[in-house]
Amino acid sequence: MDAEVALLAQSAGTTLVALMATDAWHHVRDGITQFWRRTQPERADTVAAELEAGREDVIAAADADDQETLDELRLQWQGTVRRLLVARPAAVQELRALLDQLDPDGSAARRITQHATASGQARVYQAGRDQHITER
Repeated sequence: MDAEVALLAQSAGTTLVALMATDAWHHVRDGITQFWRRTQPERADTVAAELEAGREDVIAAADADDQETLDELRLQWQGTVRRLLVARPAAVQELRALLDQLDPDGSAARRITQHATASGQARVYQAGRDQHITER
């Protein structure tokens, strides 16, 4: 269950941050807030405020092309979601259904950004999925 929770939390953090800067924001915010009201009602208002503040941070970071801040925000939400799922394991299926509703084709969670710098005789190999390298 731990690996499943970690993977779902990672997907949720990535999806949430990716959708914060889109036109779907209000739908996403409402869905996540309602999810929290059902699973951890005592934290729902705090999470709603964190969502609003997080959105402002995401927009500012995206405008500045600040990938480090975006990565930190993804990790922050990943941790928040993971802690909720550990405290309320029955919420796993509900969260999975919510993520499917908010991002039906999974495109937000699959967004890949890569940066690399090579100098001298160095080589850089990057891939968005499987990569097989055979050097002779």
